[in-house]
Amino acid sequence: MIINHPLLGPRDSAEFTYLGDAKMIERPDWESETAAQDFYEYAYLRDNPAGIHRELWFHEGGDRSYLVVTRDTVTHEISNVELARDVARKLGRSK
Repeated sequence: MIINHPLLGPRDSAEFTYLGDAKMIERPDWESETAAQDFYEYAYLRDNPAGIHRELWFHEGGDRSYLVVTRDTVTHEISNVELARDVARKLGRSK
């Protein structure tokens, strides 16, 4: 599978490590009254979709960037690749 890195161009997926659902970027608010339940769901509950899914990938064999890859889990077709930092900024969680 080829991942079209936004900065480096097409790369073999062997350079990357799959980290799971891209929702991991959306960390719960630790000050919330429901923080314990929110963090439980964040850490332990995952979807296993067949179809379009946003995933978090780490470019371990390259520039060590994190990417959000939108991929069809049935066909492995990639429809979008974004830097995770840009996705986090859109969510208002930039650092």
